Amino acid sequence: MQALPAAAPPPPRRQVLVGTALAGVAVTMLFGGMLAVWVLMRERALDTEEGTWLPDGVVIPDVPANIMLIGVSALLLFAQWAVHAARRGDRVHTGLALGLVALVGLAVINAQAYIYNQIDLPIGEGPYPGMFYAVTGTMTAALVVGVVFTAVTAFRFLGGRTNDRELVAAHALFWYLLAAVFSAVWLVVYVTK
Repeated sequence: MQALPAAAPPPPRRQVLVGTALAGVAVTMLFGGMLAVWVLMRERALDTEEGTWLPDGVVIPDVPANIMLIGVSALLLFAQWAVHAARRGDRVHTGLALGLVALVGLAVINAQAYIYNQIDLPIGEGPYPGMFYAVTGTMTAALVVGVVFTAVTAFRFLGGRTNDRELVAAHALFWYLLAAVFSAVWLVVYVTK
């Protein structure tokens, strides 16, 4: 009597990747709603007798905001480099790429802190300051989550779980979604003001 051949291994479950995709969709929806409220409040402020949205004397520095956009764009390159290196099993380049993601992420957060330091914008001076701090503060919190996600990914992958390539791919997906959201925030908050 002959035994039956072994069954095929089960397909990968990809729980981290799916969870990251769902979290990314939630973040995108959150910022979509916040930016919709921003645009609505801006239009209402411009339709009043005063016709101003940005309070008088408030200048938001454009250079740090543009550097933030460039930094977020560089994050995509480094996150994808980490995915490529992880698929090849290259721990050195994966660690280097994840380190650069964390470093540039911290630089983007630092640029936002610089903007907060440079503007003279008390929160009680009309609707603009509240919306500005709400949108940019939430974006900064999302960037902090991304840096923490980078640290967790680096510790897990470099700590010996080199077969956990799904986590590195989920990490890159999170940064891709966060970069798309930041691009919209940059356009609405820093460019159109």
